[in-house]
Amino acid sequence: MDLLEKRRRSRTAHPTPRPVATLSVARLPGAPRPASAPLRVLVVTESFLPQVNGVTNSVRRVLEHLAAEGHDAEVVAPTGPETYAGFPVTHARGAALPFYADFRIGLETRRRLRATMQRFAPDVVHLASPATLGHQAARAARRLGIPTVAIYQTDLVGFAERYQVPGGARAMEGLTRRIHLGVDRTLAPSTASIDQLRRLGVPEVHRWPRGVDQVLFDPARRDEALHAELAPGGEVLVGYVGRLAPEKELGLLAHVDRLPGVRLVLVGGGPDEARLRDLLPRAAFLGVLHGEELARTYATLDVFVHTGRHETYCQSAQEALASGVPVVAPRAGGPVDVVTDTVTGFLHEPGDADALVSCVERLVTQPLLRRRMALAARESVRERTWQAVNELLVEHYRDACGAGVSRRRAG
Repeated sequence: MDLLEKRRRSRTAHPTPRPVATLSVARLPGAPRPASAPLRVLVVTESFLPQVNGVTNSVRRVLEHLAAEGHDAEVVAPTGPETYAGFPVTHARGAALPFYADFRIGLETRRRLRATMQRFAPDVVHLASPATLGHQAARAARRLGIPTVAIYQTDLVGFAERYQVPGGARAMEGLTRRIHLGVDRTLAPSTASIDQLRRLGVPEVHRWPRGVDQVLFDPARRDEALHAELAPGGEVLVGYVGRLAPEKELGLLAHVDRLPGVRLVLVGGGPDEARLRDLLPRAAFLGVLHGEELARTYATLDVFVHTGRHETYCQSAQEALASGVPVVAPRAGGPVDVVTDTVTGFLHEPGDADALVSCVERLVTQPLLRRRMALAARESVRERTWQAVNELLVEHYRDACGAGVSRRRAG
């Protein structure tokens, strides 16, 4: 039983009323806030709007939760609007990756980050998927004695390996280790990512999963007219949602594309799109979708497929499950925790095209099995709400504040 489930059961058995009011009292510098007091959170993120990916979406959900619960926050990011959820966004210096122009990394100095922290005076710094910007922010916060919580969400090592950056994998191993050994608390979304960090020498990692919007992503949004438009010959729709990039190993879909009675649907954009259009001439490419249009497309699929093995969580698979769509994914990384093999979908050996095709074919040719898994898929995410997940995050913030104070006093 993970921490989220224990917390939910404890709250159900011993409900605690929300305080009606709190007293305003003086607080010594560096002292932890009372458990019910609002927090000041500086969110430093490598990725933010207009980029659409798992990191951006998680940050948005966190900010929306902090606003709804009366906390104060500020965002530091290389991109983004002037404000989000009522909180200001400070733009950090950044640069585009030479091999991935759509993705920017933060290149801010510690001096400027320290100035931001001194001005905002946060109780805790939230480092979202820290890399270059997050590393500098962690060092600046440590210098100022501000507690830090780092969210491990991007497999930098796997990313470097996939893009064949010379010496990149070793460098990313070192950077990942330095970042997570230099913060007060590291949170990772899956057992696979926790194991990966431990192999890199990061001994203490807490699990913080991802929630899913079960109002937006709902089987009731299935659109038979859209299904008929995408599958005019009555084909089974097999879809993928996410970035179209080499690390996603989407070339494996060429084998699925050859299955009779199947129409592939790809939602998203990225540097691999032109190659994939040539490789998958029969597939429907719908581009980047958002909101209700995205939810309608998810629910209209018959099978969801994910091919990449470097997912720390695989939020798109969870959104498919919430939409009542069985999932086929690699038995690696985040999908191992997200998909219950043979119940809500199938897990196969990473990179094995024959195994992938076999799993998809079973769902395509057995509509009763597909229906049973679709019902189980929706039920499997019933407790995975963003409200519960982000309440847990705030508890981690408070724990890190206490740990940071204790560590500074001991030092």
